[in-house]
Amino acid sequence: MAKNTPPPHGPPTVTVKGRDLRLRTIGIGVLAVLAVWFIAANTDSVSVTLWVADVTMPLWVVLTATLLVGLVIGYFLARRRRKP
Repeated sequence: MAKNTPPPHGPPTVTVKGRDLRLRTIGIGVLAVLAVWFIAANTDSVSVTLWVADVTMPLWVVLTATLLVGLVIGYFLARRRRKP
């Protein structure tokens, strides 16, 4: 009777050109493309207050730095959650 049992549930996948891709991977890819597009579309210079000093720099630099800080924080939070 064990032969008729369905396989255990795995992560949701989609088959694209014969390859199984996880939906999470596709979602992360779409968000990455949107983030790069948003950063590339914002090229004006802005004034940013860094604690004490006011600095004028392109907005894409500010957005890229913010994205990288967010990725690092997310990495450490996910890593912390995985450890028992």
